[in-house]
Amino acid sequence: MQDLSAVSREAPVLLAGPTASGKSALAMELAARDGRVIVNADAMQVYGCWRLLTARPSVAEEAALPHALYGHVGRDQPYSVGHWLRDVAAWLDRPVVIVGGTGLYFRALTEGLAEVPAIPPEVRAEGDALLRADPAAMLAALDGRTAAQIDLANPARVQRAWEVLRATGRGLADWQGHTPPPLLPRAQAEALVVHPEVAWLNARIDRRFDQMMAQGALDEVRGELPTWQPTRPSARAIGAPELVAYLRGQVPLDAAVDAAKLASRQYAKRQRTWFRNRMRDWQKIAPG
Repeated sequence: MQDLSAVSREAPVLLAGPTASGKSALAMELAARDGRVIVNADAMQVYGCWRLLTARPSVAEEAALPHALYGHVGRDQPYSVGHWLRDVAAWLDRPVVIVGGTGLYFRALTEGLAEVPAIPPEVRAEGDALLRADPAAMLAALDGRTAAQIDLANPARVQRAWEVLRATGRGLADWQGHTPPPLLPRAQAEALVVHPEVAWLNARIDRRFDQMMAQGALDEVRGELPTWQPTRPSARAIGAPELVAYLRGQVPLDAAVDAAKLASRQYAKRQRTWFRNRMRDWQKIAPG
């Protein structure tokens, strides 16, 4: 276990890290030590329909220590970084350890979030259709300033930027240039990022997915089949589309599992790139 004795007992703690890096265990150690609330900063762990597939804390873990913002969103509810920022504001008046792998959540918390108008449903539907039919066209339509700032390998980020431009006539980067003060400036928090060795993490990702399957992840996905809609944000949980393909007879189970593991490793790589580029002033720590 990482030695956390030097971590402040008073300041809010921000704990970021790639998937399967052990950050949840570290958060529980800090919560037990200091009487902190563990606050979720993972965009998929907010959904109530996923526990196993998103490696959400278990029922026993949530009962043993106070947890917040886990599983509180319905499968068909929209939930953006703006929603999360409003939700997390209610927990900042008490000792917290905010833990997760969604870099955009931490960025919004510590740097502020532009107040972009809501996207009309018809623009969202147009964006969904364009992303399926011609993602290259969606990418090409972005303004240059926004394209230079977002993760172009992340379809959700590209679609969000496209929708903002389509709905408002202004690029997302322009909106972000007029950002209000942050809820929790970086200097007021103890900011830690778990920095695992790549081969160790990839092996752990593979083992963890096998454990998820043994614990019933396939049944969890089977339970979503009657209402499955691949365009929902909740459907982006890694492993869900792959296991849906198996359950619909489109691929063998071993191929679906291999595809889910690969998607997890690729996601971890994108997370590491984000943390390396956007969290240079965060303290690197070893995995839990």
